Amino acid sequence: MISKYFHLEELGTTVKQEIIAGATTFITMAYIIVVNPKILEAAGMPFEASMAATIFSAFFGTLAMGVYAKRPFAIAPYMGENAFVAYTVVKVLGYSWQTALGAIFISGVIFTILTIFNIRSWLANAVPENLRIAFAVGIGLFLTFIGLNDTGIVKIGVEGAPVHVGNFRNVKVLLGIFSFLFISILMIKKINGAILIGIITTTILGIIFGQLSLPEKFISSPPNIS
Repeated sequence: MISKYFHLEELGTTVKQEIIAGATTFITMAYIIVVNPKILEAAGMPFEASMAATIFSAFFGTLAMGVYAKRPFAIAPYMGENAFVAYTVVKVLGYSWQTALGAIFISGVIFTILTIFNIRSWLANAVPENLRIAFAVGIGLFLTFIGLNDTGIVKIGVEGAPVHVGNFRNVKVLLGIFSFLFISILMIKKINGAILIGIITTTILGIIFGQLSLPEKFISSPPNIS
């Protein structure tokens, strides 16, 4: 029944292959469950609620993509816009995170309408390729700078200089450097779930070296996201 509904035989695949592929995709993307709410927390959003919202949006988005659109694509919050909302819209421009979420909802409705009338793809193709590449690189550098600052590898706000080198004797800084190198090696080796493995390993080391504390409980009901 499943094979017939998704035309798996026609596409040259099987249910087993698709389950393995789905599990691999989940492991690769699972870091978003932690990283997205951590970034949004900088804007004042409750960590637990934003984590629950991240999980729900990824679940229902991916479910709709698979069941309705019949496409093997996983949908989850995009790393880049969350940092823009937290650090630019809220912290720099001074809007509340509630107002920012309202603007995101309105933009989502607009994009849905543009998609229905096949306008979105036309607009996307109208953007020159070099600009599309520059957007991705710029967002990546922005996220890199945020990560370097949060780990203490660099510090901002120095008089006469935009940044300066952090204290490399600090355990937090050393853990940040280790995490970057460890994840880089795993990705070079093309190990599935490299980012998630790196996050879990660094978290364990952070607990061992006293930088993090164990949670009071490991299982709980979803928090109120209203």
